[in-house]
Amino acid sequence: MLRSAMNITRRALAGAAIVAAVALASCAQAPSPAEELGARFRTIDSHGVKLRVAEMGKGPLVILVHGFPESWYSWRHQIPALAAAGYHVVAPDMRGYGKSDRPGPVEDYDIKHLTGDLVSIVDAMGEKTAILVGHDWGAGVSWNAMLLHPDRFTAYAAMSVPYRGRNPDVRPMDATRARYGENFWYTVYFQEPGVAEKEFDAQPYEFLSRAYLLYEGQTPVEAPEITDPRRSAGGWIPRMGKVKQLPAWLTQKDLDYYVSEFKESGFRGGINYYRNTNRNWEITPQLTGATVNQPVIFIAGKDDPVIVGQTVESLSAMMKPVVKDLRGVTVIPGAGHWIQQEKWQEVNGLLLDFLKGLPK
Repeated sequence: MLRSAMNITRRALAGAAIVAAVALASCAQAPSPAEELGARFRTIDSHGVKLRVAEMGKGPLVILVHGFPESWYSWRHQIPALAAAGYHVVAPDMRGYGKSDRPGPVEDYDIKHLTGDLVSIVDAMGEKTAILVGHDWGAGVSWNAMLLHPDRFTAYAAMSVPYRGRNPDVRPMDATRARYGENFWYTVYFQEPGVAEKEFDAQPYEFLSRAYLLYEGQTPVEAPEITDPRRSAGGWIPRMGKVKQLPAWLTQKDLDYYVSEFKESGFRGGINYYRNTNRNWEITPQLTGATVNQPVIFIAGKDDPVIVGQTVESLSAMMKPVVKDLRGVTVIPGAGHWIQQEKWQEVNGLLLDFLKGLPK
């Protein structure tokens, strides 16, 4: 009886080992999200900061620069399309995001470091110049890269965030604080050391799912739990409506990937970009009166709150004094803030038309 029981136990353990081995092999063989697109990951060095990038294709270098709270994956629809059209496409996890390094000091996320990372990517790819495509914070970083490193970046497709020029009289966060006073505004909330990241790190799924729909503008959500406008009433998550359903442009798999990345990286790095708003202004006085002279297009969703109901005409009038080769402004109806994901077919078409018009 004892020998029989031992034999059964051995067989059970052997079976369990086989199952575990098969599971491990399956995990090891599962393609990464980049590989599913036909791209690959690699790591490059930017003055001691390691940046993970997804890359695909051969040809002129195009760098896709994401915003907050996103990652390289925000460009999943653009990477294969641009690569197929004959471009070397590189989409980094910007510092503080995904699998890229997350330096400790807040100052390590200022505009000189961020634009320096883009230069380091160009160098790592063995190129002298690159074309930029930027969205949200990635748009802001890219505008500054065009100004601070005009010899390294030859053209730019900006999304969501237009360029107005540098106000020489007022620090931008001072103006924002004066505007909102005691009321809640997320960029002011982000200035509080350690507070916003503590809220988001504790509930990454709730934050991301709500934030993506908050600025999407189309999909219905539940009423927010907090409607008191004062900052003292609470943080950001309960001010956004809970998700009723995901929109067609954001699958559960997409959202789960974003959540898994932020569970690992946390939100501190991305929030530190906002904490450098005044510092960025202070360390770039030379940009007062500076103009972007390279070819540029601008794309945004009509319902994007960043452009607050502006039109093609008003956006063009705003940018033309400081963007000297503005080759087109497009406002896409039925779209919100996450334009390259929401309306990727239209965005891809606009990008390819712009790129084809540039000298090779």
